Amino acid sequence: MKKRLSIAASALSALALFAVLALPRAARVREASANAAPEKPDCLRLHVMANSDSEEDQRIKLMVRDAILDEIKGRFSAGDSREAEEELRELGADIQKRAEEVLKEQGANYGVVLVSGEFDFPDRYYGDEFYPAGRYRALRVILGSGGGHNWWCVMYPPLCIIDDGSGVSRNEDGTLVFKSFFYDIWRGIFG
Repeated sequence: MKKRLSIAASALSALALFAVLALPRAARVREASANAAPEKPDCLRLHVMANSDSEEDQRIKLMVRDAILDEIKGRFSAGDSREAEEELRELGADIQKRAEEVLKEQGANYGVVLVSGEFDFPDRYYGDEFYPAGRYRALRVILGSGGGHNWWCVMYPPLCIIDDGSGVSRNEDGTLVFKSFFYDIWRGIFG
């Protein structure tokens, strides 16, 4: 028992030392790569814009997002961003109808407009994939005035996972995924 505690304490100390030494370097590498003006990837985004920043409108935005992702799940099989845009256009009426149903169910007194075009987006990481700020093709789903905080994802390549920035994402089957650098190291040491 004492030996196991000693091993665990040593491992935690080594892990803490590693974190102190490696994390600042990792942050510099990430910052340097972000500043290197990486090539803009070929992609198509889905962009859901809330009516306002009220708690109710933000809740409705997320419900519309979930309904849209449910609607297109299994019906979206594009091989490149142009095919993806064409598939989204073909699914547009179904997307619009589903968004309108959610608005009606929630008693929202505004409508929804779908717009396809090229729009500005900020830097964004999707897991290890970096998408630099710039203009990207997107399908915008504008709820009401579209004046509230928005949500977006990459439809092609398919990176539309529910991610609120907390490190928690959902697999395609809806189960939650949590990734931890330290847990991965711990599992590597102790299995």
